[in-house]
Amino acid sequence: MIGETQMTTRRSVLKGIAGAGAWLAMTSSQAQQPATPGAIIKRAIPRTGEPIPVIGLGTYDAFDVGSAQTDRAALTDVLKGFTTAGGSLVDSSPMYGRAEAVVGDLTAELGLRRSLFLATKVWTSGRDAGIRQMEDSFRLMKTQTMDLMQIHNLLDWKVHTATLKDWKKQGRVRYIGITHYHEGAYDDLERLIKTRDYDFVQLNYSIAEREAESTVLPLAQEMGVAVIANRPFAKASLFSRVRGKEVPDWAAEFDCRSWAQFFLKYIVSHPALTCAIPATSKPKHLADNMEAAYGRLPDAKARRRMAAYVDAL
Repeated sequence: MIGETQMTTRRSVLKGIAGAGAWLAMTSSQAQQPATPGAIIKRAIPRTGEPIPVIGLGTYDAFDVGSAQTDRAALTDVLKGFTTAGGSLVDSSPMYGRAEAVVGDLTAELGLRRSLFLATKVWTSGRDAGIRQMEDSFRLMKTQTMDLMQIHNLLDWKVHTATLKDWKKQGRVRYIGITHYHEGAYDDLERLIKTRDYDFVQLNYSIAEREAESTVLPLAQEMGVAVIANRPFAKASLFSRVRGKEVPDWAAEFDCRSWAQFFLKYIVSHPALTCAIPATSKPKHLADNMEAAYGRLPDAKARRRMAAYVDAL
């Protein structure tokens, strides 16, 4: 689980990430002074009040690599840069190939376990199969306690919920959650959120996929359920829409310097959101993403302007 850390500032992030081999598409002379003294933005997990940074790290595809040092060198820099920037939540799944093992190996090699909030999922049917798979996840991610175990895409959710509630009582998992990647599952997510059995819900949410704003997000906020946003860039389709275009000048009003930050700040400025989890294997993209967790966030008026701008592209 996350250990005690000092407040991370924008200046320490820039220095530390650069030292980890990352690259920022800006210089300190270009950086505007944030509205607050540079602290990373955190949100409290509603059920406990535990704060976590609003930008996390996804591992889908990006961490599914081999065991050779050459395969993992960039990911080593990504994890170093992520924690240097103050990040903590790393999300994985057995569905993501070798990602869990890569996260576990690198976390152990770098001595980062106490700095990370590890999240993964159960993605199989049947009680015994679910237990075996989750035990494998503990082994692969090299942890005795999983910070968050989620039921992936609601697969066999009744059976796994019973197991996870028992494991939570035992202290094997700290939080339990449910996930999906498509708005077609929102009715099911809402029904399960209302049971109050889950601490987290993870779902697709981006400036291009805003359906959750009128359904799941307000309900999660009402029920005190933390929200993780997956597909923050709509499977990278957002970057295709803005290729060759500059970020609008007015984005500087909320300390935004790139399209990645524009898209991420839109997500995490929603009051129901706890964390967004962009996946990357590139240190320079990691550094860019983490900048979205600093400075000002857009208010409701700016969010409407951002959505209208993207809709018009």
